[in-house]
Amino acid sequence: MTNRSSFKLLLVYVILVIGSLICLFPFYWMVRTAIVDMGEIFKSPPIFLPTTIHWDNFKTALSSHPFHRYFLNSTIVTGLSIVGVLLSSSLCAYSFSRINWVGRDRVFGVILTGLMLPFFVVMIPHFIGWKLLNLTDSFVPLIAPAWFGGGVFNIFLLRQFFMSIPKEMDEAAKIDGASHFLTYWKIILPIGKQSMIVVGLLTFLASWNDYLGPLVFITSEKNYTLMLGLTLFQGTYSAQWNYMMAATSVVVLPSLVLFLIAQKHLVEGIAMTGVKG
Repeated sequence: MTNRSSFKLLLVYVILVIGSLICLFPFYWMVRTAIVDMGEIFKSPPIFLPTTIHWDNFKTALSSHPFHRYFLNSTIVTGLSIVGVLLSSSLCAYSFSRINWVGRDRVFGVILTGLMLPFFVVMIPHFIGWKLLNLTDSFVPLIAPAWFGGGVFNIFLLRQFFMSIPKEMDEAAKIDGASHFLTYWKIILPIGKQSMIVVGLLTFLASWNDYLGPLVFITSEKNYTLMLGLTLFQGTYSAQWNYMMAATSVVVLPSLVLFLIAQKHLVEGIAMTGVKG
C-alpha cells in the first residue's frame, strides 16, 4: 500500500471516528444528565465527567409513575404489531411479486400513492371510525392496521426482494404439487429472511417510539404506552431534568440494544432488497 493510499484510509477513519463521536454525544449527555444532581446540570462551564454519580435518580424516576405498566403496554402493542406486519405485508408482497393476476401492477401503483399520505391527513377519519366502533382507549387501533396490509412501505420493500428470487423456484414447487401458500411459506419466506428482519426492525422502532398514535386513541392512564408515560412524567417533573433524562434513558435503551445487535442484518437486508426493481 502506497503512502497516498494509507493517508486516504487514515483520513476516512478519522472522519468516521469524528462523525461517530458527534452522533454518540447526545446519548452520552442524556446518561450523564441522568446520573447527576440538579446543581451539576446547569454549571457553567459544563462538567463533562460527573463528580458524583446518583444512581438513585433512576429509582426515583421509575417509581414516580407505573412505568412497569407502560412498559408492558408498549411491549404488547409492539409485539403484536411486528407479528401482524410480517404476516400481512409478506402475503401482500408475495401476491404482487409472484402471482400474475389481472390489474396487479395497476393496483400496486394505486397502493403506492398511500406513501404520499402522512398520518396527519387520515388521523381524524381514523379516529372517527374507531370511535364509531367504540374501540378508542384500547390497543386495537394501534395493532389492527398491522394485520391488514402492514403498511405500504413494508409491502414495497418485501416486494422488491421477492421479485429478485428466480421464478423457476415457484415453477419447481408447482410441479411438486405445492400451492401458492406452501410456496410462500416454505420457499419465499426462508429465502427472504433478511428482508423480513429489516421490516421487523423498522416496525419495532416505529411502534415502540410512536407517540402520535397513542396520543390520539388512548385516554386512560392504565393504557398509556411508554411515550405517553414519558410525557406525563415530563409534566410532573418539568424542572427535574435529571429524573427526566433517567426515565428517557430507560425508554430509549431497548431500541439502542436491538439496533446494536441487529445492525448487520439491517444493512445486509436493505442492500439485498435493492437487487431488483
